[in-house]
Amino acid sequence: MEASRAALPVPGVKQLVSDYFTLTKPKVQLLLLLTTITTMYVAGDPSIGLVAVAVIGGFLSAGGAGAFNHWYDRDIDEAMARTASRPIPAGRISPRAALIYAFGLQVASFVILTVGANVLSAFLALAGFFWYTVVYTLWLKRRSPQNIVIGGAAGAVPPLVGWAAVTGSVAPTALYLFAIIFYWTPPHFWALSLLMKNEYERVGVPMMPVVHGEKETRRQIVLYTLLLTLLTLLPFVFGFFGAIYAVVAVGLNAAFITLAIRLQRNADRASALRAYLFSLSYLAILFVAMVVDAQLLS
Repeated sequence: MEASRAALPVPGVKQLVSDYFTLTKPKVQLLLLLTTITTMYVAGDPSIGLVAVAVIGGFLSAGGAGAFNHWYDRDIDEAMARTASRPIPAGRISPRAALIYAFGLQVASFVILTVGANVLSAFLALAGFFWYTVVYTLWLKRRSPQNIVIGGAAGAVPPLVGWAAVTGSVAPTALYLFAIIFYWTPPHFWALSLLMKNEYERVGVPMMPVVHGEKETRRQIVLYTLLLTLLTLLPFVFGFFGAIYAVVAVGLNAAFITLAIRLQRNADRASALRAYLFSLSYLAILFVAMVVDAQLLS
């Protein structure tokens, strides 16, 4: 492997910028940033400048966590064909540089959120960074099939950051949004893990399908989807959102439950892929519906 690295050409500026951007896991961040922005408009009427601050600060914090994950998982990435070309295992960025970059992004996030928004939003973003790097990446990912369940809390932090940036506090509605993403994460990621079971098994990552089997994973997806359905309807019951949100939530959950049950019955890759892809749209549409509902009620 060292010989192949030595043969690699020195990356140009364009390649280097692309590689450092890749370390932030930008595709993963798109949905996180959407939940931040939509939550801000549910919480109040933020200025474009404040939204920009929250987006930049949130991107840097989550990007730092992503870079840390790239650094720590470089041995796993090197062993899988799907990830072997990533910047660190491919030898284009050194592990030391990636680690410095990770913490540098988090420091920049904290400063930007503190100055441009408030200290609470900065500390919440820092908490998300800590949870993803220490609790998920260092502690749970390689040790427990509950890694996604517990570690998924990091991905649920962006709504808290957005709410705090607008209001300077964390209200019950913000906690509900946190809980929705928390319970959405397992069925979303377990559907993906069914597609990647062999790779996870080969590198020794104890994802649910590897440890408890595909049948149990599909059963858990159905259970968590039902829990998610109940949770997403509670904000309407308690008056946080109105009829528009309720109608959209019912429709989305009916579709998600249908796909989860179909996945349990069919047990094929096509069903897993459909459930995974729909889960992405599910969360995006649900949070946009919150904004539409909140703006019409205001």
